[in-house]
Order: sequence, then structure tokens, then C-alpha cells
Amino acid sequence: MTVDSHPSAHLTTNQKIKREIVSWLWVILAFMVIEGCLVQARVIPSASMENTILIGDHVIVSRIGYDIGLPFTMWHHPLWRNPHRQQIIVFRAPLPGTPDYIKRVIAIPGDVFEIRGGVVYINGQPLPEPYRLGVPNGIDSYGPVTIPPGKYFAMGDNRDDSYDSRYWGYVPRENILGTPLFIYMSIDAPEEVWDPGHLGERLATYLSIFIHPREVRWSRLFRPF
Repeated sequence: MTVDSHPSAHLTTNQKIKREIVSWLWVILAFMVIEGCLVQARVIPSASMENTILIGDHVIVSRIGYDIGLPFTMWHHPLWRNPHRQQIIVFRAPLPGTPDYIKRVIAIPGDVFEIRGGVVYINGQPLPEPYRLGVPNGIDSYGPVTIPPGKYFAMGDNRDDSYDSRYWGYVPRENILGTPLFIYMSIDAPEEVWDPGHLGERLATYLSIFIHPREVRWSRLFRPF
């Protein structure tokens, strides 16, 4: 007597189709939970966070406790965690139609923020900024201002090439999506490759690293924040 070890062989065509559909539904549901509630993969298209984060760095962003959303839509809802001072955050851009930004929180609600001679002061004390690219610009000044409740002042580490809160104002708490955990890939490629809408150039860049592996910044892989 033989025993059929593959019960799926007895399934009808309709049953097989239903099983396939259910399998894909579980895959889609898992993706939506992971992308909308847990982590996201992001690529950096600008130099505003150099040298902490470079153009072409691919980062994993944690949304746990910060935000929950529905992938491929604008719907999202803030959760219970709030960023602390000098933490890097990803947030909805303040201007409509603009991709999400990644910056560093410099001042939190209630802080008195000021820039004097290019140096940041928080509550009257200079803020140590070892992550900052370059030396302070002596002609830079801002404030003093008191950060309102539910608002954050965010700036890039590359202060001379950063479009940030100095120009468009505070980051509302409800705009904050999460914080980066680590770099999982870093590719040395032109800035425009990583801009939205350049899918062809981006795909060509990914394929090129198999021929030119030196384009990968191997020393940056799995670097935590």
C-alpha cells in the first residue's frame, strides 16, 4: 500500500487558486503591518545630514511607538513616543508634494533655542555638537525663540547645505514618522539617482554594483545610529 505524502495533489483547480490567493493575502498583510507599524527602508537623496548620513545611504527606520500608517497612502497617526534632543528623525515634509525629510532634533518643546555666531544655545547653554560637519559660521544667528508645545526644531548636520527649521519653521509632533536604526546599504552614486522618479537610473545603479563592487561603501554597512 502506498501513501500519498502530498495532499495538495488532490485539490481542485478552484481550491488551489483559493489557497494561492490566501497565501498572497497573508504576504500583503504582513507587509502592511511591517511597513506601517514596525520598520521602513529609506534611501537618502541629499547631503543635508553629512557626514553622519551620506547621499546613497540606505537606512532602516523604526516606527515602533512613534507612528502608525497605511502604506501607499497619506494616512498615519502619531503614537506615544517622543524624540529626544539630538535624535535623528524621519518626518513628513512641511511643504506639500515634498518627499519625507531626515534631520536631527536640536530643540524640543519648552526649550529656549538660539544661534549666536553659528553656535547653538539651548536654554542659555552652548550645545555640544560632535556630529556637525565643518565649523560654525560666525555670521549665523537665530532667535532666541521658545519651542511651542508639540513642536520640534530640526536641523541638518551639514548646516551650510540644509533646508531645515531655520527656513520653514517647526516640525509638528504629528509629522514625525520614526527614527533610523542602522545603514543596511550605502552606494556611491550621483545625487539625482536617488531623487523620486528616477527609477531607471536607480535600477541601473543597483545592477552596476555587481560589476563595480567598489561603488558600495562597505565600511558603512550595518552602522547603527
